[in-house]
Amino acid sequence: MGLIVAINLNLKITRFILPLALIFTLASFTYNYTIDEVVSAIKVGDAQRMSRYFDNMVDITLKDRSYSYSRSQAEMILRDFFSNTGVKNFKVVHRGNSNDSEYCVGSLATSTGEYRTTIFMRVRGDKKFLQELRFENAGN
Repeated sequence: MGLIVAINLNLKITRFILPLALIFTLASFTYNYTIDEVVSAIKVGDAQRMSRYFDNMVDITLKDRSYSYSRSQAEMILRDFFSNTGVKNFKVVHRGNSNDSEYCVGSLATSTGEYRTTIFMRVRGDKKFLQELRFENAGN
């Protein structure tokens, strides 16, 4: 009889602790954006989707002009750029990373020509944010 009571008590504790442990484990993970998500948004010219990854301020270089923009301003600038150039595709040429940053260099094909594109993301706190984008004429 004592063994049955001990087993029942053990099952009750396990049913309570296991789900609780699972919840704490899942809650301890924070979602860390990757540069691949930004690349997939650029491929289709989706400024709104890209804005999810923006830091508070984003440096954007378009052709020969470089400015720092707030998240909402950066989204509008990119939306205009993508709609005016007609994005066709984006191809990654090179990528790299260090302890707290990740970058990617690629070629953006548009209706108006090719752009050498650089994406730079940096860790702030426990998340990675898009801090800089460069779209430079590729000599067309």
